[in-house]
Amino acid sequence: MRRRILLALMGLAAMTASASAQEAPQPRLPTEPLVIVTRDGTQHRFTVEMALSPDQQMTGLMWRPEVKPDEGMLFDWGTPRDSAMWMKNTITSLDMLFITQDGRIHRIAERTVPRSLATIESHGPVRATLELAAGTAERLNLRVGDRVLQRIFGTAP
Repeated sequence: MRRRILLALMGLAAMTASASAQEAPQPRLPTEPLVIVTRDGTQHRFTVEMALSPDQQMTGLMWRPEVKPDEGMLFDWGTPRDSAMWMKNTITSLDMLFITQDGRIHRIAERTVPRSLATIESHGPVRATLELAAGTAERLNLRVGDRVLQRIFGTAP
């Protein structure tokens, strides 16, 4: 009888650990500098985690409790394509910037809804998607057409 209880408790502990692991953010990814240059020439500097592999991109900022004002995550799609994101398991609101091959902001989705399964689309081919803390686009007055300097666009910050 004790053995059955012990085995049941061990199984329950393993299931709990597995569920907790699924709800943990991925380890911090390698970072690189990124600069957004607005229409008036103002430069806003960020340190962004680089989501390059499909696994890194699938997890993204899920389960992260916050994104600092000068940080973010850059999803490099490699070649221009339509981008569709969602907020499943993302527990903090984000601003999403969809960026063309030449480093221009194509679309901005502001203050996305945490945990939402709604699709957030680029509405055209983009090379990358940048996720920033919610409210960053408004705070910095970022607009479609502003320029993003980063090595993947052939421009170093």
